[in-house]
Order: sequence, then structure tokens, then C-alpha cells
Amino acid sequence: MKNYSKKLVFPLLILSILVGITSCKKYLDKSPLADIDEREAFQSYRNFQGFVEELYNCVPLLTAIGSHNNWNFGEDELWEMGDNRLFAYNIDHGDYWAWNTAVFGSWFKAGGNPTSNNRGDKGNLWGLSWYGIRKANIGLANLDLLIEATPEEKQLIEGQLYFFRGWFHFMLMQYWGGLPYIDVALSPAEPPRVPRLNYQATAEKVAEDLRKAADLLPVDWDQTTIGSVTRGTNDRRANKIMALGFLGKNLLYAGSPLMNEESTGSNTYNTDFCKRAADVFGEALQIVESTNRYQLIPFEHYSKIFYTFSQNGAIPGAISIQEGGTERRYREAIMLENHAESNGRFRWNQATDYRPYAIIARGIKAYPTANYVDNYGMANGLPINMENPSQPDAESGYNPQFPWKNRDPRFYHDIMVDGEKVVNNGSYVQNDHRRQYASLHTGGFFRTDNSHRAPITGYMLAKYIARFSNDWEGFMDNNVMYLSLLRLSDMYLMYAEAASEGYDSPTGKSSNYNKTAVDAVNFVRDRPGLNVGHVASKFLASQTAFRSEYRRERAVELSFEGHRFNDLRRWLLLSEKPYVYKKGIDFDRGMPNDQVYADPINARVLNFRQYTIFERKYEKRHYWFPFLVSDVNIYEGFSQNPGW
Repeated sequence: MKNYSKKLVFPLLILSILVGITSCKKYLDKSPLADIDEREAFQSYRNFQGFVEELYNCVPLLTAIGSHNNWNFGEDELWEMGDNRLFAYNIDHGDYWAWNTAVFGSWFKAGGNPTSNNRGDKGNLWGLSWYGIRKANIGLANLDLLIEATPEEKQLIEGQLYFFRGWFHFMLMQYWGGLPYIDVALSPAEPPRVPRLNYQATAEKVAEDLRKAADLLPVDWDQTTIGSVTRGTNDRRANKIMALGFLGKNLLYAGSPLMNEESTGSNTYNTDFCKRAADVFGEALQIVESTNRYQLIPFEHYSKIFYTFSQNGAIPGAISIQEGGTERRYREAIMLENHAESNGRFRWNQATDYRPYAIIARGIKAYPTANYVDNYGMANGLPINMENPSQPDAESGYNPQFPWKNRDPRFYHDIMVDGEKVVNNGSYVQNDHRRQYASLHTGGFFRTDNSHRAPITGYMLAKYIARFSNDWEGFMDNNVMYLSLLRLSDMYLMYAEAASEGYDSPTGKSSNYNKTAVDAVNFVRDRPGLNVGHVASKFLASQTAFRSEYRRERAVELSFEGHRFNDLRRWLLLSEKPYVYKKGIDFDRGMPNDQVYADPINARVLNFRQYTIFERKYEKRHYWFPFLVSDVNIYEGFSQNPGW
């Protein structure tokens, strides 16, 4: 797409600065360039597509907007205590106003530059979304000027415009709730007077736009006439499955307890919205499975969903594999975050943040919380005793003397435990085992070398950073890490939630798809080899029991990918115990060090115990972000969120 975009620079610039984007008022300011004759910009497919291309550049960037990026705001991650420059710190302390002021980690800000390819201009969800909405409306208002285009080309233009108008509204709604839905190109001569809708009413507007987009867009741009010109570089373009995926997500969110309460006063699932979401996901997954447009990447290549390291800048989310002498392409990422500065953004300070001061003496440190890691169950599919992981659980086989033995295979991919090798070449650390191997036990070197930055949770993260990514293993080079804004396993799990909640049963299913809710969860579990660890029968006895398992599955499969904060919010669990806690573990080694280093997964530990590091104090208002005061003061119908 990049090469194609370069050919469209002239038409892209014609209308690229029609509006500013630093606030609702400024984004309507009129640029002198707005007086340029619109017919030239819109009359041909080539020029009109150049106009549309900028919408892709407005997609937010979550993981690389500053030197220390943070995007996990649930109970999943513990950042270095006391550094108030981090948005994660502000979230922990209930200061949501920092969404527009935090130095590190707030990708929500006003402002931004849609024409720039600098990562620093892309962490601006609020500003770039309103800009994108305005631009989509201008495009839709000028569709009649598109006369030099085939019916297919006009359909593609229209589909992209509807997709982005709905999508940008949905991205904002997740954090701020119901919005004024802007579906016309408002006059820049006067402030808007569009009333703010409740969440579900806004979601209906989003649904209309995304449904239109899904009906207009192709499953695969490579199979279209115009897309064949850029075959092989069309993965980022909005397509039918992408539109259906976000349509289903929009409806599921609208049916979730938080959003249903905001709209109707009832803090339960809205079954109508959930059934509609299940039907949309069913439609999308039926297309996926009949076309293989997207597939789950095999587990032996699981890390390629999230990052590549020293692979010539390869973009994660898809992989080509030789199978039986034939190259097979697996695409799991349906929509990725912004691609700005892809080959250099996840490096330097960011790459140091996930390793302790003992081996990388720089960065602001971040570690998985022990209570979140408890979501990773056993290889037989059963959960451990999350209420008291210090006690053995005979049913699952969990034993706190061997707490990392026989766990879900994703545990070993995502999480680093005591005794694991973290520096490949021992000569770089003078063969000091305290540095070369993770010393995460009580009194271990990693936990005592610098107590302020120590991995006091007892775990380190490996999901999106290579295990040997440290001072001596080239961490500064060729780290390419992306979050998927939508990937296929997420869609299966959202289908499971929608179908089960809509039909009040683990075996609930849509009318247009053959998998039940529990089938979808088991399908995701099959990938890491949990085919003997399907959802246990005791969790199929009621929807309440199944709910605990599909939610735990989301916590594991989508861990540390930026979903947990929204999930806890929409389930009305953010302010509830135990989700307000961030915990760590203490334990002593129960075998000689050389045995621990040789087989850390099966190492015996003693005195295993969990303790609370931090407790978040939340009120009802903390379920929604506050709007900027300057924006809600523009006109009376734009109300502030309660409590702010």
C-alpha cells in the first residue's frame, strides 16, 4: 500500500488540511485550501482514492508514541511504582484527565498530524478520529462527483468511507461512551449542534455505517480488478471481514453490562444486541472458514502474531510457511495499529522496559502481575485456584511446590519464570548466573539489585519481546512489534461471548454458523495444543459457569494486547475485587541452583505465597473517560460524563 500511496500524493494533499484536529471546535476551522475546485479532487478513482488514503494514516498507534509506551491499563501489568509520567500510573490512581496530558503511554490525545509518518503524531485517538470522521463525511458528500470510475471502483471508495466513519466513532465510544454522531459534513462557519446520544443509540448509527461498508467491500482486494494492480500489498485495506468484525464488536459492546446500564439502566447483558452480534460474527467466520482469507497462525510460530526480531523488519500478524513443498500464507491480524516507523519504533528505551535493572540498567520497568498470570490454567484446560494459589488444587493438578509445571502452553510462551535463561552469551556477564538466569525468587539478584525497579511481581514478560532481548543480544536492532486492533482468535472469542449471552447457554449459536459458543472457545484452545483441555463439563452446566471460562480464555489468549481494560469496564468489573489488585509472589528455591537453571519449568519451590502490591480505588465515574472541558463547553447538547 505504501508504494501505491506515493503515487497519490497530489490528490491526497488537495484536501488534507481542510480542518484542524486539536478540538471539536478547531477541527471545523476552514482552511484557505478549501476553496480549491473539488471536481478535480473527486472526479477520478485515482484522485478520490488518494483522498481516502489519508484515513488509513489516521488509524492510531498504541505501542510507539513515546519512549516508554504503555497500553495495558487493567490489572494485568505493573509499571515501576511512583513514575507519574506514565499514563498507566495515572490510570492506577484514577486520574483519567491525563488521557490528554500524560508524558508516556497515552495514545488517546487530541491533536495529531494525519499527513505525517512520524510515530509521535499517531498517538492521538481523539484528534485523529474526529479528523477522520470529518474527512469521511466530505468524501461521502462528494461521491456524485466521481464520474471517471467503474462501478467496482466507486463501490470501493464508498465502502471505505462508510467503514472509517463508523469505525472512528466506535473507537471513541469505547472510552467516552455515547457521542454526537457526525454523519454530515458540517459547515465550518458555525459550531455544531448535534445532540449527544446514549451508547446504544450511537452504536446503532455505527452499525448502519459498518453494515453498508461490509456490503460494499470485497473479502480480498487482491481479487478485485483495481486491487490486482497492487496485489500483495493490500492487507491493510478495509475489507468485508474487517467491517463485519468491527460491526460485531460494536454490537457486542452495546450489549455489554456497562453500555446497557448507560443506555437502559439495566446492568445485565442486552440479549438482543448479543444475538445480533452473534449473527454478524457468524457471517464473518463463515466467510473466513470458506475462503481461508484469515487463519490462526500455527502455535510453533505464535510469536509472529506479535513481533519479529532480527528478521529484516518483517511485519508481524502474518507468516508464510513451507508445507509439503508449497508456500502457505497464514494471516491472523485482521487490522493492525498504525504502521508509522515500523522498523525502529519498538527499540531503545521501550525494549529495555521489560527486563530488570540487573541486566539492563536503563528504562522504566514493567512486569506482569502475579494475579493476572494466574489466569493461565493447566495443560488439561482447567483453571488453577485463583483465589488462593498458595494451595494445591487436586482437580486441576496444580501444585504450588511446582507452580509452573504442566501449565497452558501459552504460559511458557508469554511468561518468564525464575531460573530461565535471559542472556544467551554468558561471557557478556562474566558467567554470573545471577545475571544470566532470571533470579526472581525472594532475595534473588533481579529482585535486590535495584529494589525500585525490581520484578517484584515474580514474573517477566516474553509475549512481545524476545527472551534474549537485552544489552548483549542486539535489543536495539530490528524489533518490530504491533498490536492487532482485531485478530481472528479475538473474533472467535467475541462470537462465543455474544452467542452464549444472547441465548443464555454455552451451546448458544447463531443461525448462520455451525459452531456453538463453547465450540469457538475450544477451537482457540486447540491451537496451543489444548485439545485435551477443552472447556470442562462443569463449566457447561450454566451460563454463569461458562462465563467465567470464556472470560478467562480472553485473559489468556489476548493477554497484554490492550484488551483487558475495556473488558473489565464493559463487564462492570473494573472497580470490583479482586480486579482492583495488583499482586506479586514470594517464594524460595527448593532445589540447587544448577538444577533450577537446567529445568526451570519443573523446578520445586518452597513457601510460595501471593501478596498485594497495589490496590486501585475506583468510583463509578472511572468507567468512562472525561471529555475535554473545552469540547463540552462548545454547545449545551454536548454533556460531560457523570462524576467529571
